[in-house]
Formats: sequence, structure tokens, C-alpha cells
Amino acid sequence: MNLFAPDLKAETKGEELWERVRAQYPAQEPLLNLNNAAVSPPTIAVQEATIDAYRFISRNPDYNMWSNLDAALPGIKRDLAELIDCTPDEIALNRNSSEGLSAAIFGIPLTKGDQVLISNWDYPSVRAGWLQRHHRDGIEVVNCAFDIMDSDEDIIDAYVEAMTPRTCVLQLTHMYHWNGRVLPIERLCRIARERNIITIVDGAQTFAQMPVSFRQLDCDFFITSLHKWLGAPVGNGMLIVNRRQIDRTWPLLAPFDQPAMNIDKFDHWNLGTYNSAIQAGIKPAIQFHREIGADRMHVRLRERTRHWVGQARDIPGFRLHTRTDTESLGAICLFSIDNTDMKKLENTLREKYQIHTKYRQVEHVEGLRVSPHIYMLKSDLDMFVSALRNALA
Repeated sequence: MNLFAPDLKAETKGEELWERVRAQYPAQEPLLNLNNAAVSPPTIAVQEATIDAYRFISRNPDYNMWSNLDAALPGIKRDLAELIDCTPDEIALNRNSSEGLSAAIFGIPLTKGDQVLISNWDYPSVRAGWLQRHHRDGIEVVNCAFDIMDSDEDIIDAYVEAMTPRTCVLQLTHMYHWNGRVLPIERLCRIARERNIITIVDGAQTFAQMPVSFRQLDCDFFITSLHKWLGAPVGNGMLIVNRRQIDRTWPLLAPFDQPAMNIDKFDHWNLGTYNSAIQAGIKPAIQFHREIGADRMHVRLRERTRHWVGQARDIPGFRLHTRTDTESLGAICLFSIDNTDMKKLENTLREKYQIHTKYRQVEHVEGLRVSPHIYMLKSDLDMFVSALRNALA
């Protein structure tokens, strides 16, 4: 189905067109789903492709998994490479961002005294991984101090000021899952390259939510989850390793085939037996995303966020922890209400009004994260703001 065909009737525009998009998704029930940043629903086509693949496997499990379904993986890698602007031989498929990040964190050769820069805002399991290497290998893990609402220049300065001749790795988050803040990754990676510092970019929230070019970022590792904004089945992730780092990086799991000197050593099949059916849903997810387009998707998500924020701004005590005046704004936004128990408010919205948001707390920042998707209409978001007002009243 071509949702944006040139011959689409002129009267089908605005929200009417997006209602056609909405019809491609399974109904989100019983809750209004405003936590798409955690797991986005797949389209009906993706869901059916995955179920069909599982039934296909059941007929002859060993043969149909390894000899039939897995035969499609090179083509899937080619399609993903086209989306993110890299080559297929730099892509490994795995289960999620945490697994891909662990491959980089534990695979980069480091020795006692080597320095790694992280921030207090990085994903908790990322920080835990580097702290484990600190205790195990004696590397020095340095927290770069800045506020999540600081300017790009202040954040760049914080990382640069922490760099020393012993700095070997720069751990970066493209978009913070806490509040949707996008970092100036391209500039930070360029500074790191000039100093021969390896860069790891956690792109869990940016890939497919907005245009991303691996070549333009020119980082060493880019990691993402395909079950977030791409809408592939849960349990699909992607690790991109720049060619210059493949041979020198250890795999997280011992490879089945020896010697393993290419991207295959990072692939999911080193797990042993895995569920091939969920990967059958990647291709239709890519096809749907291509039809929407990364640019159009980003514009749509930014507009969704600005709409509900505009409706809620006049609520007494409403405090926003996300900048909405930037073009990098996407679907993720964090807010709080003065003198309000935000954890209790999350429960009230879910239990009384059937609206699902996500309570987030890190450092001094606390609030509810709201992350709509392209299938959501303004009426859905108006319903949320109305429920929010009623819950507070």
C-alpha cells in the first residue's frame, strides 16, 4: 500500500492521511500508548510476517531456520545499510541496544590506566558496563560534568576539558532517553578522531526516528534497537562497527566459525540457537519506514510533541525538561508538575484514565516521559492533556 502516492486524492490530506497510517498498526488497547520510546508497536504487516515465519519454522525447525530464513539476512543487512548510510559488512544483527553496547564496551582492548569518558546521563547499563571494566581491568572511568539542559557548546567543552593523553574511548548518547535531548555527536566524534579516541554512539533513540548517517557521524561504533522507531519485532538490534575497528575488537561471544576476522563475529548466531522468526519482521518494517521516510517521520513526531506541550503549558506548575524550540526535537519529552508526586501521577493516569506514560528519574531531574508515535492523532494527545488536568484537579 503506497500511503503517499502522488495520485492520492486531493481531499485525503492532513489528519485524514495519517489515519491511513494509523490503520496499518494494531489497536493500542486498553491503554493510550505514550511510551513508544521503550518499545514501538510493529505494523500489522510486520506482526503477520513474524507469526507466519514462526509457523514456517515449526514445520522443519532446523532446516527452515538455518537454510531458509537465515538466507534472507544478507539482504536485510543491505537494506539497513542503505537506511543508515554504511556498508552491509559493517552491520551485525543482535537482540537490542544493550547487547550491542556491551559488545563495544567489553570488546575494545584496554589496559590498566586507560581512560574512558562517560556522563551521568548515559543509559544505566552503559555506565554499569564501564564501571565493571574499571573494577576488572583497572581502567579509569571519568564522568563528564554538565547539565542535561546545557547548550551544545557547554557539553562539548565538558567532554574536551576531561580529555587527556590517556583518554582512549569516548562514550556518547545520541539522544538521551530521559528527555529526548540530542547531543552534537558529529562535532564530538570529529574532535575525538583528531585525538585518536575511539567513539561509541548509543543511537537507540535516533535511528529511524530521524535521519541518521553513519558516514557523516564517522564514529567507530553505532548501536541501536530495531524494535523502537523502526517498528521491527521485539528482540532485534543492530551494531555497526566501522571497518577500522572490526579486526581489533573482541566479540562478546566466542564465534562459531574460526578464524573470525569480519563483522560475523559480532552477529547474533554466535548465541547458539535463537528465534529466527523475529528477524523475518525486519524487512516489512524497513519497507514501511521507507514509505514514510525518515524526514517525514521526524517532522511528524516533532509536531506531535509540540502539539501536546502547547496544550499543557498553562497547567499550573507545569515544568518542561526538554527544549522544544530546536529542530532536533523528536517524540521524547519530559515534564514535571511543581509540588506533585510524579510517580503517583503516572499511576493515576494509567489506572484511572488508561493512559500510559513513563516515570523517569536521574540525578536532579524527575518527571513523566511522553513519547507519541506517528500513528497518534491530535485527538489522542488532547485526550491525554485533558486527563492530566483532571488527574491534577
